[in-house]
Amino acid sequence: AVVSTQSTGAAGAVSGAIANLTDSQKEAMKEQLESGNPYKVVLEGGEECEVTPAMVSGIKTVIRTEHVREFVPNVIEPSFGIGRILYCILECNFKVRENDEKRTWLNLPPLIAPTKCSVLPLSSNEQFTPYVEKISADLRKLGIPNKVDDSSGAIGRRYARTDEIGIPFGITVDFDTIKLNSVTVRERNTCSQIRVPLDEVTELVNRLCLDQTSWNDAKLNYPEFTSQETV
Repeated sequence: AVVSTQSTGAAGAVSGAIANLTDSQKEAMKEQLESGNPYKVVLEGGEECEVTPAMVSGIKTVIRTEHVREFVPNVIEPSFGIGRILYCILECNFKVRENDEKRTWLNLPPLIAPTKCSVLPLSSNEQFTPYVEKISADLRKLGIPNKVDDSSGAIGRRYARTDEIGIPFGITVDFDTIKLNSVTVRERNTCSQIRVPLDEVTELVNRLCLDQTSWNDAKLNYPEFTSQETV
């Protein structure tokens, strides 16, 4: 379409508005102008302009063959390498105990921690061995990866070692286990402990690892145990 100079100086703006019309709008404009009626277009600034048949000439439909279409390619390159994922997990979960820079720990959620529970005899007393072996076997039956640490050294130092590799929970067999048939369960993040009957401890750890119960709920159901963690 050719816009006449009768458009009082706005020929360029009107031509641009007509060029931006869709094919169906252009067809509607052609039919309306050919019938002798004006057609309204919206200029770039939002102003409406009435196009009359006298202002436009040479309206026709043509078919253009497009041999080349240029475009700018865009590429999305996602990176989901296992190495990067593991690095992010370790970096985001590496922690240092408050007021003790030498004690570091991994805040791995129980669901992704490779080892979910440690089983620790308080000392090398042979009376603890059957309890340690039974607890470890019961945990394996429930599919809970666990680590027995019966090495020499203070219990606090062994707790620190399990914290460094991100083990969320620790079961300790002590002399009250023999007397009262109960053990202590320690939570890595807070270092707090509770006293749990021996026949309930593996099921409790299983529910904690599956996020079916929280540590705060466990503390409400079992008595708190306090002891000195001497490293």
